[in-house]
Amino acid sequence: MNYTSKIDWIPIKKYKDILFLFWEGISKIIINRPWCHNAFRVETVDEMINAINICYNRKDIDILIITGYGDKSFCSGGDQKTRGLGGYLDKDGVTKLNILDFYKKIREIPKPVIAMVNGYSIGGGHVLHVVCDLTIASDNAIFSQVGPKVGSFDGGFGCSYLARHIGQKKTREMWFLCKKYTAKEALKMGLINKVVNKNELEKETIKWCKIIQKRSAMSLRMIKRCLNAELDGQHGLMQLAGDATLMFYLMEESQEGKKAFLEKRDPNFKKFKKFL
Repeated sequence: MNYTSKIDWIPIKKYKDILFLFWEGISKIIINRPWCHNAFRVETVDEMINAINICYNRKDIDILIITGYGDKSFCSGGDQKTRGLGGYLDKDGVTKLNILDFYKKIREIPKPVIAMVNGYSIGGGHVLHVVCDLTIASDNAIFSQVGPKVGSFDGGFGCSYLARHIGQKKTREMWFLCKKYTAKEALKMGLINKVVNKNELEKETIKWCKIIQKRSAMSLRMIKRCLNAELDGQHGLMQLAGDATLMFYLMEESQEGKKAFLEKRDPNFKKFKKFL
């Protein structure tokens, strides 16, 4: 299926269920299943995990956009046609809930992730945008949780992190009633960052990406870690500590310890300034 854009996106890797593109330091994952409102199946999620791992390791990628194909649906969550007993069935009939792994990948990647919501953001697709660092939505976007309507729920990011955005009362309303909310309503309740005309959605998202690319990559990395650490518990603290160690390794004081060890001498840490 062809993807139309005013930007000359370059394919990074070919997949069956997603498009994975690159342009000037920006990568884009597009869920390419419009016949089912871009609902994901196990294979879709496996491909997205593979793509985000590539984003993690490529130094020429500064930022990731996640969106859906077309202008009607961002993502409608798990494809109920592939749902089995205990999860979603892969091609071998094994049940999985691997979308949870993808949510964690979004949190773990030390680069900003922007959800470009083009239409319906429903169920697991709604959780998907919530987990992203920023959300820019088209004016025809619709947001809704539907778990209790289909015998499902997301007690993790879909509840706890959502409540951090819109509060406990609104989160309970969203889950208990399964109401649909317009982009303007979502903006008002603090669920998303910006609403634009659907014809300007990619342009505005790229504009935000270009601004972010001018910022300190290490600062952005540490801000993301710090914001995630509290909610992510020990795992989040481990990631924050890991990046703090990375920053220390870049300092001359840390380099002195390494050099002293290799040169078989005592390190001279006294020469480094102490900060209050």
